[in-house]
Amino acid sequence: MTELLKNYVAGRWVAGGGAGVKLTDPVTGEALVRVSSEGLDLAQAFSFAREEAGAALRALTYAQRAARLAEIVKLLQAKRDDYYAIATANAGTTRNDSSVDIDGGIFTLSYYAKLGAALGDVHALRDGAAVALSKDQSFSAQHVLTPTRGVALFINAFNFPSWGLWEKAAPALLSGVPVIVKPATATAWLTQRMVADVVDAGIVPPGALSVICGGSAGLLDPIQAFDVVSFTGSADTAATLRAHPAFVQRGARLNVEADSLNSAILCADATPETPAFDLFIKEVVHEMTVKSGQKCTAIRRAFVPEASLEAVLDALKAKLARISVGNPRNDDVRMGSLVSREQYDNVLAGIATLREEAVLAYDGSAVPLIDADASMAACVAPHLFVVNDPDHATLLHDLEVFGPVASVAPYRVSADADTLPEAHAVTLARRAQGSLVASIYSNDDAHLGQLALALADSHGRVHAISPSVQQSQTGHGNVMPMSLHGGPGRAGGGEELGGLRALGFYHRRSAIQAPAAAIEALTQTTHWPAA
Repeated sequence: MTELLKNYVAGRWVAGGGAGVKLTDPVTGEALVRVSSEGLDLAQAFSFAREEAGAALRALTYAQRAARLAEIVKLLQAKRDDYYAIATANAGTTRNDSSVDIDGGIFTLSYYAKLGAALGDVHALRDGAAVALSKDQSFSAQHVLTPTRGVALFINAFNFPSWGLWEKAAPALLSGVPVIVKPATATAWLTQRMVADVVDAGIVPPGALSVICGGSAGLLDPIQAFDVVSFTGSADTAATLRAHPAFVQRGARLNVEADSLNSAILCADATPETPAFDLFIKEVVHEMTVKSGQKCTAIRRAFVPEASLEAVLDALKAKLARISVGNPRNDDVRMGSLVSREQYDNVLAGIATLREEAVLAYDGSAVPLIDADASMAACVAPHLFVVNDPDHATLLHDLEVFGPVASVAPYRVSADADTLPEAHAVTLARRAQGSLVASIYSNDDAHLGQLALALADSHGRVHAISPSVQQSQTGHGNVMPMSLHGGPGRAGGGEELGGLRALGFYHRRSAIQAPAAAIEALTQTTHWPAA
């Protein structure tokens, strides 16, 4: 029988009861490990983390906690090969795709270790300058930020078992807040192994970093007023979470990253055979195929000028035809599998639904798999749709197929001098009711700035690309720790990362009103630096 991965709760390793859930290789179907959270004492797990680990973390200064993050970075870097092997076996990713998750998580940790070191040996942060409350300046108010005295619970998605952990845990641990992570069951192995390595190395206090693998039943019941919960997953699940008494009655904080129909817009000036056109084509194909399209930030809708529609479709189809799909262990394979046969079925169902409204421009169903049995492997080759009438379409703007699937739609270029040429494309992008990211492609840097502002109100991030940054730009779908990750509306309304802004979720802001001399004498604080 396969190994049963243990959970780390209340400062000790505990095996869940029952047979557990079997994790399998999505290419070969081989059984890998089992996970179970059955029978865990969740109340004890949360209480230990909140009281024991929380107190130990808060006793450290920001700089000391940052040093612990730096130690974690060194540990994870030394074990990268182990993590790559797990990712290939459990998630079906190529080495390049595994790097997005594994090295991306390590890089994010490293970034917050450096930010935290600059905060210094203090235990609280001043938020802004003191403000006089009296005419004689003797009575003042100073806003301060102190770590919340609770637990940070992370309920993560299956597509980023490494990055999804560390992009949340880095600012939480730096803030002095203990973490309990519940990874998605299908790919929990990598998260569990990384936590185990950190725990075994004794880098953080016992209970400061816990992991629960398996079912999530009852996970929110121990949540109290000063705990925080960060969820990444479907909008339907998020709606269920929001109705829980932990948030409705006890007032705990909830951050959500949910569904997102992200856009790429080819600007009116980026005509075929211009550099910006080529950059657009390259990025759409890249975002369709990296991690087999299983990224919350992937391009799902590509809006192009009507006059360029056929040229765009021809260019995309030519590049997609060169994407080899199959077993990621084969060096000839550029795109591996989806994470499971369940996801395979979901993606095929989504493709079938999109065909009710759109025309299939590139059909990957006939692409032969390399070193993989099509009856067993969860491999789906790219599928590209075209929607000729996006104004009257609904599925285009409502249905996210979480795989190597995207749709192209034409927009009308405005000839009005007082209107952005891409105004129609902006309207179409907003039809998604809030997205994580939109990318725009133009040969004119100044024009990109104008268009970016027009999209900013409905997108958490706008990625503006011209030939001047083709070598330095970080990519439509890459989430950088310096920039905000999250989005309004359907995207969940949450915010993560964004430099030091990420620490705000794990702190409580309070106004201290006191004699000016008392404000000046506040110890163990530093001013909140620019994020």
